[in-house]
Amino acid sequence: MNLEELKKKYNTSYSAGVLESLIKEKEEVLLLLKDAQDEGMIEMTNNELNKIQEQINATEKQIQEILNKEKEDEEEVNEIVLEVRAGAGGDEASLFAWQLAHMYELFCYSQGWFWKTNYESKSDLDGYKEASFEIKGKDVYKKLSHETGVHRVQRIPVTEKNGRTHTSTASVAVLPIFKKTTIEINPSDLEMEYSRSGGAGGQNVNKVETAVRLIHKPTGLDVRCTSERTQLANREKALVILTAKLQQIKEEEENKKYAGERKEQIGTGDRSEKIRTYNFPQDRLTDHRIKKSWHNLPKIMAGALDEIISELEVAEEGGFTVEPM
Repeated sequence: MNLEELKKKYNTSYSAGVLESLIKEKEEVLLLLKDAQDEGMIEMTNNELNKIQEQINATEKQIQEILNKEKEDEEEVNEIVLEVRAGAGGDEASLFAWQLAHMYELFCYSQGWFWKTNYESKSDLDGYKEASFEIKGKDVYKKLSHETGVHRVQRIPVTEKNGRTHTSTASVAVLPIFKKTTIEINPSDLEMEYSRSGGAGGQNVNKVETAVRLIHKPTGLDVRCTSERTQLANREKALVILTAKLQQIKEEEENKKYAGERKEQIGTGDRSEKIRTYNFPQDRLTDHRIKKSWHNLPKIMAGALDEIISELEVAEEGGFTVEPM
């Protein structure tokens, strides 16, 4: 296995750096061995090679243990934030974003998971411009992590008078909420805005400024939360979500060092960045990452995602890296 293959296989920072140094050292010693003439030098060089190989083997074992632990930790994540955002397509995109959120909500109920709306911004047709949801339950991240990316819909919109099929997109992001995180946020980097929460919640929620918008000035990230009854509770939840977003950015930066350039979760919402297409005229859903299709869209949109999720899990366990196109 060459150096680039090792970098891709072992997606860790410090240990991969140690491994890289050992491999370079081994290559240098091999060059010395090639030029060695005297038996004493050959013996000494071979001994050095054996020592380096022992270190390489130990480091590879350590890296594999780290990867196994990371996988175990990932599977134990039982709380996520799921975000949907309308992409290309105007009102039809917002309606599709709402439908995706409703699909995930019904799937969550079928799994016995907890579902709660953190924040929603609606279009004139009651679709979602953007929305954020809190989900808790066993294996929630393991099952929903592959939903991240841009989803494309092809159908005749309710607003279309000439019967033409339109193409629109909506983006989905799944953020794991880890119990332990290495992210530390400097309070001076935060800007907070408060406003009145709209919607259900009684008279008090509309009279008091309980809604929170949290802005992380260094990155420009902003998080909104309106689900709780108090300003403090909304602020704490917004901080948890912001931490998850920053953790995600940090992991993506680490991945780029050893696994090449990767697309970010949300992307731009452009049609070309699709992971999945929902073709209503042909009653077909296609996941482009594993090149597989399913029929009966009404059933799927009603939360029947088990078969699709299982196929994605099997594909990844078989060594297939699930990434958007």
